[in-house]
Parts: sequence; C-alpha cells; structure tokens
Amino acid sequence: MSKLATIIAATCLLLTHPGSLLAHGNEDHKKPKGEKPGSQAAQQPWGKAGDPKKVDRQIEVRMSDAMRFSPESIQVKKGETIRFVVHNDGKLMHEFVIGTEDALDEHAAMMMKFPDMAHDEPYMAHVAPGANEEIVWRFNRPGEFGFACLIAGHYQAGMKGGLKVEGTPEPMGAKSDMPHKGVGMKHSVQGRDMTEGVIRRIDRERGTLMIEHGEIPNLKMPPMAMMFHVDDPKKLDKLKPGDAILFKALHQDNKFMATEITNR
Repeated sequence: MSKLATIIAATCLLLTHPGSLLAHGNEDHKKPKGEKPGSQAAQQPWGKAGDPKKVDRQIEVRMSDAMRFSPESIQVKKGETIRFVVHNDGKLMHEFVIGTEDALDEHAAMMMKFPDMAHDEPYMAHVAPGANEEIVWRFNRPGEFGFACLIAGHYQAGMKGGLKVEGTPEPMGAKSDMPHKGVGMKHSVQGRDMTEGVIRRIDRERGTLMIEHGEIPNLKMPPMAMMFHVDDPKKLDKLKPGDAILFKALHQDNKFMATEITNR
C-alpha cells in the first residue's frame, strides 16, 4: 500500500468509525487523583518512567497529519531523564510511543487488528488535535530504539522515528532491574482459560478497568496494559486499584470485556 493510500485509509477510518481512533484519546487515559498506577514504573528494555523533579533536559516533539514527526530522530545519553513535550499540530488524533522496533511493530499490528483498543503506559502520549502532552522517561539502557504513532494506519504510513541511547552496556552477570514475568500467566480455572492481571485504575462511571495483563491466547494478544469494560458496573464495587485478579477476556461489539473476575 502506498503512503498516500494508507493516509486516505486512516482518514476514512476516522470518518466512518470515529470511536476507533479516539480509543487512544486522553479522556480514557487520565489518571484519577489518589489512585496508584500499579507497576507502570516497571523497567522496560528502553528505560523506565522518570521522576518529573529530576529532569536533565526537555525535548520538543511535533506531530502532523502528514504522518511525520519533527524531529525524526532523537539522541540521548544513558542515564538521562528526558521530558518530552509532544505537540499535535494536526486535525487527527496522534500519539508518541517509545519502544524497540519489535515492540512497536507488534503493538502496531494489534492496533490494525483491534483499532478500538485503549492503552495506558508511561512511555505513551496520546495527544488530541491542537493539544500537547508530556512524557518523563529515564533512559538507563543504551541501544537503538524508536518512537511512533501506532494509531491504525498512521504507523503503516511511516509515522515513526529513530531514538539512539548512547552509553556502555552493562557487563554480563550484572544485576538487572527488568520486571518479573509472573503477571499474566495463563491459568485453567474449573476448565476455563483465565488470565492474570493487576488493576491499575477503575472508572466506575464508565464501567471500565485499566488492567495490566499478560498474554491472552484467545485474542492472540501479548502482555500489555489496556482498558476493559465489565458487563455489570456493580462488580467494580468489590475491586480496587492494585488488586491482583484472574479474568476472562472477550472482544465483542467492538469492546474488550473482562468477565468472570476473581481476586487471586
């Protein structure tokens, strides 16, 4: 598919299914005051969430409906904490997501398959038209990484850039602060496939949960954090942010549903 055709397809998707591209909008990602974000500060291969009070420098990033970033490449040093101020100069929703090439490819493929999915990670900024958002990120791992807009059609149109972290890799055998992989294992509970997760936050008015989960085999979905609806909002009364749960994930009526939720 040519770049022009991909951009046209993305625009058509916005016009015919506006909710699908707005699923990454900021309204769904605002963090209620007083609710802890779970393990959002977990180490990633490309770094971890930084302390806003300990920023080394600020980098301005601009996004446009031409499906491009400015600058198109960014260079930082290992150990730096950067405040990214991300501006959306276009009329479409855009986002700025940091990751490895493989992670960005995988996430982009999921967005093409499920354009209505809503995510929330500290290395993502979902920016409404004409607005700006910030990310504070500490780059404690050297290497070649990238950033991209993963909204369906945008990544495929070339909306991505390069990010290089200069520094010396840690020696073999050095202590690692990569996250523990125990969350999100597949379980069989009374003959039903269940998934482990941790509740990050609850929106009782909308009847939704932001769940950090592991692989969901029936949806062919890798570990991530995303929003799920519940079939009965009253079920949320027995849950709170930070709860470790087992749940069954479904995709129906263009919504991700969390059912059969139990504490573990």
